Amino acid sequence: MPTLSSATDARADHTAAAFTASYSAVFGLLLACCHAERQAEDGSVWDFLGSLIPYISDWKRVFELAEHHGVLPAIHRVLCVAGQERFVGLLPVEVRDELERRSAYLAKKNLRLAAELIRILDCLDAAGVVAIPHKGPVLAETVYGDLAGRDFSDLDVLVQARDIPYAKEALARIGYKPNISLSTAEERAYVASGYEYTFDGSAGKNLLEIQWSFVPRFFAVDFDMEGVFARARSGSVAGRTVRMLSPEDLFLSMCVHSAKHLWARLCWLRDIAATVERQPLDWSRVRSESRRLGVERIVAVSLALAGTLLGAKIPESWGVAGTGQSDAQVGAMTAEIARHIPNAEEYSTESVDYFRWMLRLRERSQDRWRFASRLLFTPGLGEWAWVKLPQSLFPLYRGVRLFRVGGRLLGLRSRVDSLQ
Repeated sequence: MPTLSSATDARADHTAAAFTASYSAVFGLLLACCHAERQAEDGSVWDFLGSLIPYISDWKRVFELAEHHGVLPAIHRVLCVAGQERFVGLLPVEVRDELERRSAYLAKKNLRLAAELIRILDCLDAAGVVAIPHKGPVLAETVYGDLAGRDFSDLDVLVQARDIPYAKEALARIGYKPNISLSTAEERAYVASGYEYTFDGSAGKNLLEIQWSFVPRFFAVDFDMEGVFARARSGSVAGRTVRMLSPEDLFLSMCVHSAKHLWARLCWLRDIAATVERQPLDWSRVRSESRRLGVERIVAVSLALAGTLLGAKIPESWGVAGTGQSDAQVGAMTAEIARHIPNAEEYSTESVDYFRWMLRLRERSQDRWRFASRLLFTPGLGEWAWVKLPQSLFPLYRGVRLFRVGGRLLGLRSRVDSLQ
């Protein structure tokens, strides 16, 4: 069976060949399609696909893995559109028909969600709430060219923290309700330490996420959200004018979001690769802002993964050395993460391994300390549900948090949970 390393861009990280050779045919197909959809002129990856398709015996697994990783649009675009003539006689007719059916369903779903996003934005505008939709239909149109170019199942809308009460009140008028109920003290603490409310509506459960940051506070990546809103630009979704993140804020938020999940799904790397190649990024600002946030290592690993796995063309002006990160260190992390991605499993955020990864990904000792201390001492929904304290004793939840998280990190979770 051919190996993906034979189709990897020659400029990719030198560790690529070490792990691409071990990928299954199914996962190799996903990687090659994500590469080929962006770089139609790269004949080597198309030749690789042509030689790989005959080795695919379990197309059901292809569909399962493509849906899990959110890359079905890439599979359809490459095998059924751009490569329609090239793969005649290679791609089974029933596979092509199933890809067409799933793609048509996804397009209809995305159109419905885009219409719902417009209704939500109109509602927030009428209430005087400044909102920035991101990911979802915005990314599909601006980075992939059409709504069907990206798979998404919910809607993400940024508002400023001070506007959350007004947003909740306005959304209630069109049938949206948060799926958690908090006391006044809990809500105040949740807004200070969290980053999103998830809403249920008539169009579906967990359909809308109103966010006031990109990650929870305990991740210790303190985005300047006032600056994010100030840098927003104008764009359009489904014909409606909307505010959009600047390309640099979009890219950095993608890298941090992917790192939070340890890059477990290919769709996040696909978004990063497409954004790098198709958006007018000011790399000097990316560098200065990533340094301010302390996420240069996260950016370096994100770019290395996008380059080695998906053949993303990383600008020569951006190099690992320029971020202050060592090639060996970033290469080792990239290889380790890349080996885990095909397992289609995410690390448990309550595991010791996840905690260690979050520390490894930060280059500054003060950020590692802030992450660890905030994780240990910032109470949240779990603590408030675990024990009910009167408002006068609300500060004691920090101790409850330390007890619960400390128990998990010490491998005592079963004993802690037995006390519930």
